[in-house]
Amino acid sequence: MRSPLKDVNGSDPATPAPDEGRKAKGNGRRDRWADHREQRRRDLIGAAVQALLRHGPEVDMDQVAATAGVSKPVLYRYFADKSQLWVAVSEVVAARIIDTVAPAVEQVREERGLVQATIDAYLGVIEAQPTLYRFLMHQSGHPGIHQVVAGTSQQVAAGLARVIGDRLRALGLDAGPAEPWAYGLVGFVQAVGDWWTTHGQPISRAALTDYLTALLWNGIEGVRASADLPRELTRAHERIAP
Repeated sequence: MRSPLKDVNGSDPATPAPDEGRKAKGNGRRDRWADHREQRRRDLIGAAVQALLRHGPEVDMDQVAATAGVSKPVLYRYFADKSQLWVAVSEVVAARIIDTVAPAVEQVREERGLVQATIDAYLGVIEAQPTLYRFLMHQSGHPGIHQVVAGTSQQVAAGLARVIGDRLRALGLDAGPAEPWAYGLVGFVQAVGDWWTTHGQPISRAALTDYLTALLWNGIEGVRASADLPRELTRAHERIAP
């Protein structure tokens, strides 16, 4: 009598067939190798970041390899060329910016405080690691790095636009300006941040934050004030404006 645990061919269905067992082992080895390769790649990117901090934005592949404790051919097993490695490094730097700035944007609840907190958080990233920021901005002519920088700006600006839009709506105002304000703010602070690092941070972060907040907030406040004017006065002002 056939065992109830055997199928019609006399094999135990709970026991994998030989080919299935070999396939499972092969998949396991491939998964382990893929995990190892990804971890190795992350380690090399981390070494490239450290080499940048040690040698500056003009660091070369020999210096990266020395920092990682590997030969240049090993680097090229994981990155086709220097350009590909720098794109990977730029993604790490961009992620740090987003991780720092995004929570600051979400936590504030005052309009002026929104502007100030965002600027301060962004400048804080630059102040902590100016070499990495200079690298990111000065390599932005590279198509891959330019895409990373643009994506970072877009992500920060999109979050900022949502918060500004919410504030405007809460005041009963048109939320239409929220997106251009957000993108303008991010681009403005990026440009000033580049000047700040290039010139060796000639003024304190706190002072620069105050200066930029005053300039940007006065512009926003002016638009809000004009929205509160009676429509007839606004039109009259437009007619007599030079």
